[in-house]
Amino acid sequence: MELIKNTAILRIKGQDINEEEDIVVVEYPFTIFINDKELITLLCSPGSLKELTIGFLYSEGLIDESTNVESIDIDEEKGIAYVNIGNRKILAEKLQGKRTITSGCGKGTLFYNVLDSFKSKKIERPLDIEVGQIKDLMRQFNRKSELFLNTGGVHSCALCNKSDILIFEDDIGRHNALDKVLGRAFLDRMDLSDKLVLTSGRISSEMLIKAAKRGIPAIISRSAPTSLSVELARELNILVAGFARGEKMNIYSSFPSFDF
Repeated sequence: MELIKNTAILRIKGQDINEEEDIVVVEYPFTIFINDKELITLLCSPGSLKELTIGFLYSEGLIDESTNVESIDIDEEKGIAYVNIGNRKILAEKLQGKRTITSGCGKGTLFYNVLDSFKSKKIERPLDIEVGQIKDLMRQFNRKSELFLNTGGVHSCALCNKSDILIFEDDIGRHNALDKVLGRAFLDRMDLSDKLVLTSGRISSEMLIKAAKRGIPAIISRSAPTSLSVELARELNILVAGFARGEKMNIYSSFPSFDF
């Protein structure tokens, strides 16, 4: 499915006005059904939909490594994912009373609340990474998104080790982009305890909690963190860096072993 579409525009430069054709990103309603029951509709970019489905369920704690995911069927034309999961009683308990409206991109409907973050375990082994390595990763990251360079209309997210980008995704929503990355990591059975997340968007508490629940020790952004994400990061021993651009960055939560 196409991620962009052509549209007619009037382009204004100073006193010049011209009719031209431009491209915009596609916004795509995508509904997830679990065991034949509608769960949620996400507004997303229509790529990596299997990863988005798994990543969303994984991020919200509706599945984990022990979950029996019996099948996943994606109907791209209708914008629907059909997921069948075993352990239906346990799933029903997890869904009970979980729906919370948050400040996310798109609809912003998530299934946890802030108190869930304190159920996350503190990071016992901080990521031993140097500032120069973060700068190198951000340079790789900034060159990676052709879709952003062409349209300016998406967020990007990546999962990295200390030297390389391992998984990269774009989406109109920063939460969706992170869920796609986490979904791919889940499907590949990756160990996330020595990885870090790069994102183009704001590090909100929701973004921080998604990383914390998976035991990811660091999240770095071109943009800003919120006050609650910084508080949670300090509570959970997670490295948060914002405004990582060129030779600059701000470290909001750090560790004694962090090499400046």
